Amino acid sequence: MDKLNIIKIGGNIVENEAALGNFVRNFSNLEGKKILVHGGGKIASKLANDLGIEAKMIHGRRITDLETLKIVTMVYAGLANKTIVALLQANKCDAIGLSGADGNTIQTTKRSVKDIDYGFAGDMTAKSINGKRIQSLLNIDLCPVFSAITHNGDGQLLNTNADTIASALAVGLAPYYDISLIYCFEKKGVLKDIDDDESVIKHINASNYQSLKEQGIIADGMIPKLDNAFEALSLGVKKVIIKHASDLTDQQAGTIINE
Repeated sequence: MDKLNIIKIGGNIVENEAALGNFVRNFSNLEGKKILVHGGGKIASKLANDLGIEAKMIHGRRITDLETLKIVTMVYAGLANKTIVALLQANKCDAIGLSGADGNTIQTTKRSVKDIDYGFAGDMTAKSINGKRIQSLLNIDLCPVFSAITHNGDGQLLNTNADTIASALAVGLAPYYDISLIYCFEKKGVLKDIDDDESVIKHINASNYQSLKEQGIIADGMIPKLDNAFEALSLGVKKVIIKHASDLTDQQAGTIINE
């Protein structure tokens, strides 16, 4: 079974020209099949602010009303996605930029309203990932680059958490590949002290994850990231790692997530 690296890059890296350039060089040098999933939330929030639209976040997730959907689509599937693809091409990595609507690669459902109305947010189902279509791209040596925009099959675009997309891709492609799921962002891993980059927690399992949440060590946007990691592990993904974007090729770096 071929190996496949599925790597998610955070918005803080995407908006930093130097950091993004360094990451793209490292990513391009990775051997074998690979997929990149990216955010762009910082850029979207800045654009929303410039346009007088308040960016609303709850538990690390964005509230996507209709105006916000327009902005995140422009940023995620447009500016951020095509900038990354162009940089990859410059580094001899033959990439193709996609939203979930392209090739019907990722189809989601609009999140139902319970305690919180997240607006035009997309949730994954067991059939969201079109594994055969994505496999066909990998088989012709293309590197798919997925933005955080999906669709519902009825013409509606949906804003979907990029961490969730990466996890769902890993699960959906696990029958075809030996998957490593890697979350890259601006920290060296999951930290005991957010202000101390050297306080990396080297291993997290389901048991100490709950304790770390109760202590407030893990909070906000890190919670959906880790929830997705444990979900992926339970559904056949072999390895999940959270690390600094500049440490992509360092096998010893970061936090390893296991059951």
